[in-house]
Amino acid sequence: MKSLKLLTIVAIAATFAGTATVSASPDATARPPACQTPPPQPPPLKPTTVTAVGQAYHCILDNYFSGPVLDSRSLLQPAFSALTREMQRRGLDRSTATAPVLTGKRDSDWKAFSKAYQDIMAQLPKETHQAVAEVTIRAMVGSLGDNHAMWMRPTEGEDSFPVGFMPSHARGPGETDPTATGPAHVVDLLPDSAAGKAGIKLGDEILTVNGVPLFVDGIAVPRVVEWLMEAKEGQHVKLTMRRPSTGETKNYDLTVTRPTRPPTEPEVVESKLLPGGIAYVLLRGFAPGAADKVRKAITDLGKQQKLRGVAFDLRGNGGGSPDEVKKLVSSWVHGRTYSYWCDVRDKCTPNRTDDSVSLLNLPLVTLTDRRCASACDAFSSAVKDLKFGTLVGTRTAGAVSGPGEGWVLDDGSMLGLPKIHEIGSNREKVDTVGVPPDHFAPVTAADLSAGRDPGIDKAVSLLR
Repeated sequence: MKSLKLLTIVAIAATFAGTATVSASPDATARPPACQTPPPQPPPLKPTTVTAVGQAYHCILDNYFSGPVLDSRSLLQPAFSALTREMQRRGLDRSTATAPVLTGKRDSDWKAFSKAYQDIMAQLPKETHQAVAEVTIRAMVGSLGDNHAMWMRPTEGEDSFPVGFMPSHARGPGETDPTATGPAHVVDLLPDSAAGKAGIKLGDEILTVNGVPLFVDGIAVPRVVEWLMEAKEGQHVKLTMRRPSTGETKNYDLTVTRPTRPPTEPEVVESKLLPGGIAYVLLRGFAPGAADKVRKAITDLGKQQKLRGVAFDLRGNGGGSPDEVKKLVSSWVHGRTYSYWCDVRDKCTPNRTDDSVSLLNLPLVTLTDRRCASACDAFSSAVKDLKFGTLVGTRTAGAVSGPGEGWVLDDGSMLGLPKIHEIGSNREKVDTVGVPPDHFAPVTAADLSAGRDPGIDKAVSLLR
């Protein structure tokens, strides 16, 4: 059983060294203190003020991939639009809340925006300030249109999918796979959760949530995804589910509880022998040291039986370290460029294989799906372009804009911003596109419900 996990596109961890800034600028229309790399321990959370909003703005311009050429208006206009929409949604619109005049000059645009922001905040109830500030920063970061750029408060995402399962269409809180048409079904499950204890199984189709269908005419219904992924402890969630293996439809009234975590996290690598001398290796994420664990698992299986090939399962793999991608690619091919990292002016640096890594010299089939993202996209792209293996499953996520860095703001929140963008070995864009498999073998709700795995079946047939 795979562990339930949120598709992580940007890793913002406390492994970055630095000192968080905590002082506010005396003049909030002036440039605030710079964002900082995260300290060893997460800083305490504070209210998100205009200082943090300004830090986010300048941090993007100073550290983001396209920061050197970014028009300040492209950040501040979406941010102000989101602010006014939030006011309207709360019934708090103000006649003086007109947009500041922006000219494209970064410092003067911030002064104009900051003054308008503070004037508006002075007219709003204090209890709304945090929500309005968060909407403003999210819109600013969202305007980049980059799946590796994000803003978060450290407490967010700690209990991803609190109901206890991951729906097939979900890509994170409030995010739906744009290719999904429904019905959604359960693709990952925590047994010791509200859903697991109620008897929900892998493959069960989700017909309605709180009486509302997830999809209407093949289009996801807004907010229904959030009911599943943002429910709080103690809340009730009503589900209507259908089990494909039996055709049974059942209603569930779940009370969200915090799942009991196992004493240890599941291993990042799991392995076993498949019939015919095929090594099956599941990699949950490209965590530091993962490549060595994959290589060791294959070597250990080879001591039990002469191997005919490797079925490398990357389905549900949310990515991780580029160093692990390099080592795994280098385990199958030498002397090649497997990707490029490019700046905003298209100056690209080739990523070359590490030819000091010994070759495994085994045929490779890699299993992929729509949750194979970031570093997983990158590895799959290398397999496809350099032809050192075969891809089986479905197209990958296409979420591989570039490696990111973390930055701390005045309120203790964090920004994740990629400094470079990645393209494939053939100089093709993988981000937003994904990597198509050589053989399509989707795992359907019916397959999960019946315990079948067409992907593994196809891998075995190819390697035999």
